[in-house]
Amino acid sequence: MPNPILPLWEYIPDGEPRVFGDRVYLYGSHDRASCDKFCDYKLKVWSASVNDLNNWQCHGVSFRTRDGAEHKADTAEWTDHELYAPDCVTNHGRYYLYTYIVGSKGCVSVSDHPEGPFTLLSRYEYDEADAGDDGIYNDCGVLVDDDGKAYIYYGFEHSNMNELDAESMYKIVRGSLKKPVIDDREEIPAERRFYEASSPRKIGDTYYLIYSPRKGSRLAYATSKSPTGPFEYRGYIIDNGVDYPAGNNHGSVCQINGQWYVFYHRMTNNTIMSRRACVEKITFLEDGTIPPVEMTSLGFEESLDPYKQTPAEIACVLRGGCYITETDIFTRPIVNIKNGCIMGYKYFDFGYDASDNTMLFCAKVRGQGTNCFIDVIADDADSGEVLGTLEIGTSDGVYKTRIKKLTGRHAVFFRAYHTVEGWMKPAYDAKSLFDFESFVFMK
Repeated sequence: MPNPILPLWEYIPDGEPRVFGDRVYLYGSHDRASCDKFCDYKLKVWSASVNDLNNWQCHGVSFRTRDGAEHKADTAEWTDHELYAPDCVTNHGRYYLYTYIVGSKGCVSVSDHPEGPFTLLSRYEYDEADAGDDGIYNDCGVLVDDDGKAYIYYGFEHSNMNELDAESMYKIVRGSLKKPVIDDREEIPAERRFYEASSPRKIGDTYYLIYSPRKGSRLAYATSKSPTGPFEYRGYIIDNGVDYPAGNNHGSVCQINGQWYVFYHRMTNNTIMSRRACVEKITFLEDGTIPPVEMTSLGFEESLDPYKQTPAEIACVLRGGCYITETDIFTRPIVNIKNGCIMGYKYFDFGYDASDNTMLFCAKVRGQGTNCFIDVIADDADSGEVLGTLEIGTSDGVYKTRIKKLTGRHAVFFRAYHTVEGWMKPAYDAKSLFDFESFVFMK
């Protein structure tokens, strides 16, 4: 499954991946395509077999703060606010879902199954002196350690952690508050300082805390030899704003069949409030650091097949103001494509057929009443070889042209432009040239 990894109509940001048994489960917030607020009043769970990461199954609604068609609110006694950034861990043979509720005291729910549905267990119980973050437990992440002790990490602008009573899984151990867990002095660069999105992991004998820093659109990480910290900044894993419409980032790491991945999200619909789940392969070096990885269109795929129809919306590079938008449940073109916009895809494997020197490139577009062009570029958007140019007319349709053939593995970029000169050029530079729906290469 390429990025985004879930069905393209599904918006699951803030993903916490967890492997339980022979399946990987993704717990996250639930965004709405045309909304001016983050998240929803419900949570959903998706999962896939660890042996088939290209087929994800929706398990439906797992928890609600407002009544749904077949699922009453789980929090009617005290709140009906939006649900943000959950996490799920297993202990005592059961599964505990930790939910952050905007402006309200968070809670813990429980199920006998990792997919839920989850039944409310309790709101957090604590002495006020032991509750950082005003007792809300913003974007909490939970760790059950090898010795059976449990810890909760959370916070907004400042990092906090508490030990959890491992029997109840919702009571905060008295006197256990640590604040900050990650050094957040003013002199520390903003791209390192903690902002939100705590996600703990224990890997070997090292504790990792993945988080979103105060500046930028990255997932950073810090490490410690103790679950109670202090944690030291080590670097960042991925930046979802490199050559792409930027926004917040929230996610974590997960090992599946021996391969490590980082789960994160990307923005759509020209807003920071419609986010979709993505994944990239990562590696751990001997010193425990994680080299930063680029955003790609690959997801769990080793490479994309250029000879199958590719939806334009899996672009991992969008430059010049173009963006993906959902026009209906089946259709999400790249829109606002103006003079000089670039759309990129990493990576295709074109194979090694030496029978011809050219291939056919076909693009399905919605015309905007303007004659324009697309350069097809290999490997680098700015300095790569132009393989050919597609001329696009004023109307909807499939346009095609013959271009130089590629062999092997390549990134592919499309640069849109018009040729208007003189006094009309400023007006045409501001005009949308076409909407991009899909494309294919043909031998």
